[in-house]
Amino acid sequence: MIAQILKNQEEHGNKSLEALKRDFGTLRSGKVNIAILDHITVDYYGTPTPLNQVATVLATDASTIAITPWEKKMLKDITSALAAANLGVNPTNDGECVKLFFPPMTKEDREKSAKEAKAMGEKAKVSVRNIRKEANDEIKKIEKDKSMGEDEIKRGYDDVQKLTDKFIEKIDELVAHKENELMKI
Repeated sequence: MIAQILKNQEEHGNKSLEALKRDFGTLRSGKVNIAILDHITVDYYGTPTPLNQVATVLATDASTIAITPWEKKMLKDITSALAAANLGVNPTNDGECVKLFFPPMTKEDREKSAKEAKAMGEKAKVSVRNIRKEANDEIKKIEKDKSMGEDEIKRGYDDVQKLTDKFIEKIDELVAHKENELMKI
């Protein structure tokens, strides 16, 4: 029973790490990453649709993203969606595609991104701690039913804490690595 609880805790912890890595993809670093457009949706025949499902999105160089719609009539909608997304740059529509020209990052921009990375790490830690609480609650139910001995219960609590510590350590490593990457010029 406790093995299943630990397995569930590990699965959920791994999902938290994957979510953190996805969140990091939305941060701007030295070169542009098309993942910063992942959250943008465009009105496509009355349905909010992710940008990458109505256009080809490419990083043409370290500071430019080109968005080429599959249907020309989508240019205006894409341009307005990008303008509304408040990315810090204005979209340029050349009649064929929409381009985003990102200026080089300043020291303040890098520090802001590093601060956001740290906040994302804290959010992931909260998630891992909530997973620990759920696992401990499951063990408490077993303890209440007296379906297992005290030693197994104590070992279960210890294993849940060790697994939590392992995930917190991984999150700290990921955040430190991302901060170093962001502060590198």
